[in-house]
This record gives sequence, structure tokens and C-alpha cells, in this order.
Amino acid sequence: MNSRTSAPNAGVHVPSYYAASVNRELQFPPLQDEQQADVCIVGGGFSGLNTAIELAERGLSVVLLEARRIGWGASGRNGGQLIRGVGHDVEQFAPILGEEGVDELKRMGFEAVDIVRQRIERHAIDCDLTWGYCDLATKPRHLKGFDEEYADLLRLGYPHPLQRISRPNIGSVVGSQRYLGGLVDMGSGHLHPLNLALGEAAAAQALGVRLYEQSSVERIDYGAQVQVHTAQGVVRADNLVLACNAYLNDLQPQLAGKVLPAGSYIIATERLPEPLCKELLPQNMAVCDQRVALDYFRLSADGRLLFGGACHYSGRDPKDIAAYMQPKMLQVFPQLIGIGIDYQWGGMIGIGANRLPQIGRLPEQPNVFYAQAYSGHGLNATHLAGRLLAEAIAGQHGGRFELFAQVPHPTFPGGRALRSPLLALGMLWYRLKDRF
Repeated sequence: MNSRTSAPNAGVHVPSYYAASVNRELQFPPLQDEQQADVCIVGGGFSGLNTAIELAERGLSVVLLEARRIGWGASGRNGGQLIRGVGHDVEQFAPILGEEGVDELKRMGFEAVDIVRQRIERHAIDCDLTWGYCDLATKPRHLKGFDEEYADLLRLGYPHPLQRISRPNIGSVVGSQRYLGGLVDMGSGHLHPLNLALGEAAAAQALGVRLYEQSSVERIDYGAQVQVHTAQGVVRADNLVLACNAYLNDLQPQLAGKVLPAGSYIIATERLPEPLCKELLPQNMAVCDQRVALDYFRLSADGRLLFGGACHYSGRDPKDIAAYMQPKMLQVFPQLIGIGIDYQWGGMIGIGANRLPQIGRLPEQPNVFYAQAYSGHGLNATHLAGRLLAEAIAGQHGGRFELFAQVPHPTFPGGRALRSPLLALGMLWYRLKDRF
């Protein structure tokens, strides 16, 4: 294997392709004084940034605190796939929400992508937005699922072109013999997530949001007015939004127990000749298979294959991401043997037990709101979460926030020490099911 990557033991927080290809440099100061605001937001990823934008557009004053840099976590490291929907198997919530509530969740999954589309257009964010996405089948049961989903999307009035792809025609989407068929959705697509996050940070700042980086929160004093303490400053606010997702840690143990940090990993090849790009992904779509240990991949704007997946629940990351991921890529595209890997990176995503984003408020602290556990759908669902949180905080009671807030989310058993190993055993069972 030809690999020009960071040192094998560099860990998952190594420079990504995204960090190497940003189109703007933004830097915000650390918090060093006392600030007053209507709302304090903790977390400078998509959830925090979009909540800030939505609140500022409604006339509220906002301070946003980020422990490291804007987009440092999953928001700036993910696969860049902008896919309709929120959560997995939302039909499971019919006993709680009713059939109409489930349909509303599905329609909000359409809206989530539209929010991203509109935000990019309104603020002229350069992030390589490209339309076109395909779910890929590796089992006959996946094809049956596509037929059911296709019919359901038509029933709900999905406004974008859809197409079922049979095995003889799969080469029109992906240059691999691995797949039995697919479902194409032209209302989903892909983009450069870190450039989107930085563009949204600039938009938030232009709207009057005060952003602070390198401002890790050390303590929160709850009450009618929340006090959020960093090493060198404090924010006093009427409302607090916790938007840390997989990086919440012990800041709020009640919420942290409901989200499991899981590692996901991506490699980026060297730049590929245009004919090879056309062979791999003829229509430049983002694609994803349907296995538990899924593969997802797409082309970058400068002609690299970005190949990701291998979600780890064990808490142990590969010592060499490229050595771990490249064989998976070659199983899909054996024609890439001998192609160099220029970048390897990973990060933590937040998994919830029922795979529905957790959007709500603390029962004992009604002025403390949160959004987390997007379970792999974070690029669009974070934008929806920002809108729902802003609607709730601004007193725009349309029932949308409450629809999410009424769904109970179980705490993972075993505490921090046993949580990941127990879930890893459970996921092993699902992976065994994938073989049949």
C-alpha cells in the first residue's frame, strides 16, 4: 500500500482533508471577562452554530462557547453526506407520537436538508454543495426496504426526484460489483462540512452572536439565571443550550449517560484522474450501504475519493486508520490498488439507544435545553435541532419541539466504564445478522 499519511500512532484527532482544504481562516478569542446574554450556547459545532443563527434572527442576544475551535468535533470531520431524514426506524415511536407524529418527524427530515440548502444560499457559503445521493443494497432485503421507502416518500409528497436502480444499472451510479441495486435521491447530496461550519460561524458573527474559542466550560450554576464558568470568564444568561454531543463528558452527567461516543473513520486518496473519478462514481453522488458496519463514500471537489465507515463502539481506535480502512475501500473498488492515501482521520459521533436525535430540556431546569445523539445523521439533523430549540426558547409554541421532547431516551447501562463494551457486544450481534 502506498500511504502518505500522518504517523500511525497519531490518534484520531489528526489533520483531516477538510482542515487542509478550508477556504477561510476564522479565529475567535477566548472568553476573558463577564458577559450577559439572553442565551448561552456551549458547543461550536453545527448544533450550537445553527441554534445561535436561529436565535439571533429572532432578535435574541447570544454568547457561544467552544472548548477548542469552531467545527473541531464531528461537525468538521464527518463524511459530508447531506441525507434526508432524522433518526432510524422512526415508526417505532408511533405508540408515543401516533401515526401523524411519525409522519411529522419524516417531513421534518425533509425540512432539515432544506434548512442547510437555504442557509448556504442566504449566506453565500462556499462548501462544494453537490446534489445526488444513493443508498446501496448488499442484500435482497435491502432492495425490499428501498421499495417500501420509495412508496412511503411518494405518500408523504417528497418533492425531489427518486429512482430505484436495479443491479444491471447500478454501474450508472457506482463502479463496483459489490451492490445489488440502489435508491437514488436527488434531494440529498454532499458537501465540505468544515467549510460549511466556518461559513455558518461567520454568518452567526454577522448577526451579532459573540463567539469564543478555547473556552472550555468548567462549571455551570443553574437557576433562574444560569452562570456558565470558564477558566477566565463567566456568562450569565436566561437560557442555556448544551450542544456538545459526543464531547459532553461530565459537564452534565444526566445527559452524558444517554449518548454513547463512537469512533468513525475516513481516508482520502490522492487526487485521481478524471476518467477514474467517472468510473468510480459516474454521477458524482454520495453513496452509503445498508450494513450496520456501513461504508460511505463520495468524491471531493478536487477529485479524491473520501471513504469512511467502520463505526467503533468499543472505545478503542485503530492505531493506523489508513491501514484499517484501505482494505475496506479496496473491497469496493479493487481498481484503486496502488493509489496513495493522502489523509486519514477520525472523530467521535454521538449514538443514542433508540437512534432518534435527543432534543429537549432538563426536567428540573426548564431554562436548560439540549440537542445531541444524531447517530450518524448529524449534518442535517443539527440544523433542524437549531431551529426547534430557537422556536422553543423564543416562545414559538408550534408543538415541533415537544414532538421530540416527549420521546424518552434510555440511559446506557454500566456507567462510563462498562457502557462502550456492553454496546460493542450488542452491535456484534447486529453485525452477525448482516451476514444473512
